[in-house]
Amino acid sequence: MQVIPTRLDGPKLIHPTVHGDSRGFFAETFRESVLTEAGIAHDWVQENHSRSARGVVRGMHFQTDPGQDKLVRCARGAIVDAVVDLRRGSPTFGEWEAFELSDENMAQIYVPIGFAHGFAVTSEIADVIYKCSWYYVGETERGIRYDDPDVGIEWPPGLDMKVSDRDANAPLLRDIEDELPYEYVS
Repeated sequence: MQVIPTRLDGPKLIHPTVHGDSRGFFAETFRESVLTEAGIAHDWVQENHSRSARGVVRGMHFQTDPGQDKLVRCARGAIVDAVVDLRRGSPTFGEWEAFELSDENMAQIYVPIGFAHGFAVTSEIADVIYKCSWYYVGETERGIRYDDPDVGIEWPPGLDMKVSDRDANAPLLRDIEDELPYEYVS
C-alpha cells in the first residue's frame, strides 16, 4: 500500500497493492499499521455505502464539532472526488483538489477534518464506500455549494449533473467563512 501526500496539506491519496491474474484480483484496501505510519491514525467508528447514477454530484459536505475524518474509495464504477480546504489561516484556504477514484485504479482518498468533500459519478453507476472517524450527527452537518464560483471546482465536462436541492442551495464559502471552526496548524 502506497500513501501519497497531495498538493493540499492534509488529504492523502492511497494506492493499494493489487495482485491480479486471469482469475481476477486481490487487494488489501485497509491496513491500520500502514495508515498509522502515514499519520492516519483513527479508530474508525462508522462505514457508509452510497450508490449513485452517472452525473450525480454529492457534496460539498463536512461535519462540525467534532468533525469527521473520512477514508473514501469507489468500489464499483468511477467518480471524480473533490476536497476543499476550509481551515482558516491555511495558505490553501478555499482551494480544491480532485482525484479519480475507481474500481480499476482502486485509489482511496483520506479527507481530514477541516475539508469539505464531494464527488461526481462518471460511470453509469458507482458504489462509494467510506469510513468515518466519528458518528454522523445531523445537527453538525454542513456544506458549501458544489459550484461555488470562488472555489471553482472543475467537475468533469459533459456530465448531465444531478444535484439534490440541499446541495444546490448550500451556501457559498464566503458566506459561512467566519463560522467555520477549523484553524490551520502548520
